[in-house]
Amino acid sequence: MTARHRSSAAWLALAYALLVVYASLYPFEGWRWPPGRTARDLALLPEAIHHDAFDIWSNGLGYVPLGLLLALAGLRSGWRQRVAVPLAVLVAALLSYGCEWLQNFVPQRVPTRGDFQLNVAGALGGALLAWALQAGGLVDRWGRLRRRWFAGDAAYALALLVLWPLGLLFPAPAPLALGHGIDGARAWLADVLEGVSWASSLQPLLQPPANGLLQMPPLAEFAASALGLLAPCLVAFVVTPRGWRRVGLALGALALGVAAMTLSTALNFGPHNALAWLGPRTLPALVAGLLLALACARLPPRLLCGLGLMALAALVAVVAQAPADPYLAQSLQGWEQGRFVRFHGLAQWLGWLWPWLAMAWLLARLGQPPRALG
Repeated sequence: MTARHRSSAAWLALAYALLVVYASLYPFEGWRWPPGRTARDLALLPEAIHHDAFDIWSNGLGYVPLGLLLALAGLRSGWRQRVAVPLAVLVAALLSYGCEWLQNFVPQRVPTRGDFQLNVAGALGGALLAWALQAGGLVDRWGRLRRRWFAGDAAYALALLVLWPLGLLFPAPAPLALGHGIDGARAWLADVLEGVSWASSLQPLLQPPANGLLQMPPLAEFAASALGLLAPCLVAFVVTPRGWRRVGLALGALALGVAAMTLSTALNFGPHNALAWLGPRTLPALVAGLLLALACARLPPRLLCGLGLMALAALVAVVAQAPADPYLAQSLQGWEQGRFVRFHGLAQWLGWLWPWLAMAWLLARLGQPPRALG
């Protein structure tokens, strides 16, 4: 066994596993013991014939990334191939079986033994792909490239940077404006506290802003988009040596943000409207975010942590004040129904949680000794 190494693949595998659980058990309603079924029946999983090609492909291909990430996490952590690959398949198989078994208790889901077999086959394919990458030397090359570009323990930061463009695929009130889950949290908390006498004074705080607007004011939209680009750049700079690498990462973040927003718009409004998001206020906001990032490219990591916290807090505060947009609501409805639910879970939760996860990591970095920050 080689030296152990913290890998961002482990964090990405965890995020993908949460997506699998979400997509497998959605909508998490109506839990009950299936009538006429014994515990043995539930454990064996029923046989079923697939009639939908989409279901066959989604169940097979859906587990390929999980097997790949689990195997890569094991290989990057120092496990030998003969251990990392079977262990990745075993973990994915256990997760698949657990989800299929729990689907017995969700009336809107249909567990089958065929789905489980397709999931395991997909995980095996992903794990074998990781083995092929390792055998071809690509994993070691990535390790050397990472050591040249990133300083210190960058596993969590790299996972955040990989997940950031995925969060952008979920419709947001402004381009690149993540952290738009405040209204959902308000509604959930209001339902929980409804009828609680001591919580009556909190009800005004749990109501969405009523400003009579249908869209964000131009200045707020400008700030949200600029901060939405600046925030991931600051996260990347914390684990990157000063110099041209930070400039390259800032330009890369801009390219990823533009690509993700274009894809999101195409998914929601059709390929012919893919660039509709790039309005007259968006381009200046992106330029401002990029210039702010480049202005921070020479700063030390500790100061970057503080600036990143400020940028993320401001982003969440601006997005929280966004009014209800009927066009955005229509987009959300399209994502939350039908087959989009398989992708809706990951993009939605990443869009909501990414700023908070980044802030938690930056706070943890600030708690480290100055020497550990570099």
